Amino acid sequence: MPSVKDLSLADRIRHEARLCEGPAVSGRRRDYDRLLDMIGDARFVLLGEATHGTAEFYQERAHLTRRLVMEKGFTAVAVEADWPDAYRVNRYVRGQPGDNSAEEALDGFRRFPTWMWRNLDVVDVVEWLRGYNDANTGQVGFYGLDLYSMFTSIEEVLRFLDQADPDAAQRARERYSCFDHYHQDSQRYGYAAAFGMSASCERAVIQQLRDLQTKAFDYARHEGHDEFFTAQQNARLVMNAEEYYRTMFQGRVSSWNLRDRHMADTLEALDAHLTGRAGKPAKIVVWEHNSHLGDARATEVADLGEWNVGQLAREHWGRRAVRLIGFSTYHGTVTAASAWDEPPQTKRVNPGLPHSYEDVFHQTALSHFYLDLRQAGSPAAEALREGRLQRAIGVVYLPRTERQSHYFFARLSDQFDALIHIDETHAVRPLERAGLAGDEPPETYPSGL
Repeated sequence: MPSVKDLSLADRIRHEARLCEGPAVSGRRRDYDRLLDMIGDARFVLLGEATHGTAEFYQERAHLTRRLVMEKGFTAVAVEADWPDAYRVNRYVRGQPGDNSAEEALDGFRRFPTWMWRNLDVVDVVEWLRGYNDANTGQVGFYGLDLYSMFTSIEEVLRFLDQADPDAAQRARERYSCFDHYHQDSQRYGYAAAFGMSASCERAVIQQLRDLQTKAFDYARHEGHDEFFTAQQNARLVMNAEEYYRTMFQGRVSSWNLRDRHMADTLEALDAHLTGRAGKPAKIVVWEHNSHLGDARATEVADLGEWNVGQLAREHWGRRAVRLIGFSTYHGTVTAASAWDEPPQTKRVNPGLPHSYEDVFHQTALSHFYLDLRQAGSPAAEALREGRLQRAIGVVYLPRTERQSHYFFARLSDQFDALIHIDETHAVRPLERAGLAGDEPPETYPSGL
């Protein structure tokens, strides 16, 4: 009988793979038991996705999140979404006045791509969080890490100051009036400021954040630490978004790095806030695309000078405190657009390219499994440290230019701590299905992650 080292890569993976889809015991699936053991006492578990529109990725992340909350005491879910929209959901799951259902609480997600968070699987997650919080003394929150909501965050800062400090609110309105000519069009502002067609609002947004922070003690005492914290996060988001939109016309690397640095900084601020509130170290699960949470140093984008949230988290907290878990799929369907701001469609996902990670996993003939890439002496993990093509589908999917638009080289075992593969997957179901089409018009634009 040949040794494991003599087997093909697909056979090595099959030998070490942990099968999923196990039976439920007392209402709980046990197929991720060993993955939970690998997570151990890590305080940050970052759960990825290979696309922004695959139902199974949402469902498996939800299953893992429930177990992390119930069995390991995680108290926050932080997602690739804007702070004010996610904080509305946070108010709902924590039983605060306002919305009466998960679908209502998700109504803030009205900017493209709405299906990322306004879908049936997220409704289930949000309702579970609300039910868990209602039944338990611990409060599990829901927070956003992204920075696209510049104008919504401006409104939230003003709303807070109108209540806490009307004079400061007036000064904030004067500063933020710098954006009035752009009719809440962030990209229009960024283009005009980047090319000298109008003055930058940089100084105004920096000064507004500083002014808010100088009265932190008074605001937190009178309005509550949570309310001040979210106002501060919105002001920081406005400052970083202003810079992001100015730099997005100067090249991908600078704008990508600004965005991921903002998300990592927001995660650090959230950790400090929740730790201070609870009097013990926070434990946070993060939902983001593989491209944001797989360590960028293990991919070809590192040569361009890019970093991402996964890399920054490992550098800040150390590998013992952080677990990076990626997802992949070989074929199926996905909800995606053909260009930015176009309606979502149900698109067929091409089979993985030959010799890609997706192709190798498909060759195992296993439909759903995970690999522990940290396992000492693992022949599969060692072999998966060699560079191969890996697919990334964002909110835009361009099947006809798939190699150029959606593949990059990565060293999987350095990129993630574990990988979950689901061979055939299906499109996520948006809450608004009107206009959801199955046809695919010509694709000419790059993907969005």
